[in-house]
Amino acid sequence: MELKIAGLVNDSIVDGPGIRFSVFVQGCPHHCYGCHNPQTWDFDGGQLMSVDEIFERIKKNPLLDGVTFSGGEPFCQCAGLIELADRIAALKTPKLNIMCYTGYEIEYLIKNSNEQNKYIELLKRLDYLVDGEFDINKKSYELKFMGSSNQRFIDVKASLAQKKIVLAKDPWQDPLL
Repeated sequence: MELKIAGLVNDSIVDGPGIRFSVFVQGCPHHCYGCHNPQTWDFDGGQLMSVDEIFERIKKNPLLDGVTFSGGEPFCQCAGLIELADRIAALKTPKLNIMCYTGYEIEYLIKNSNEQNKYIELLKRLDYLVDGEFDINKKSYELKFMGSSNQRFIDVKASLAQKKIVLAKDPWQDPLL
């Protein structure tokens, strides 16, 4: 399986807690004003890359704490990211958490999930989700791993289990992150 990729970052410290491998997918329907990745909007841009190749790059970095799916809009490429997430989850060492940024709100993804788009299947594989479109009028440099105050840092597994939004603990304070 292949993903349309805008770029990969081997050891990011800004795309979530700890040292992360970041996968920037190509294509985004949101076009948020002030987006810091507008080059990822065009669905015809980027390059195709196999899930195998991306996974091999992740496995080669022994320093990683997690993997982040960003973009573009990751939920436009659920099938490939599900496959990648399953491979990451199967790793025994290191145990990596999976985080995702999306312009959609989690409530929308749950309500509108179906067999074709597989939103819920990707959500089930995530540990953390930053949801909501970037809003330049609510931009803040004080937020950890979020660009604007309308966005939420969500503990996905707890949210799905409790059937309500559970915000993740402060990633700087939570020793599990």
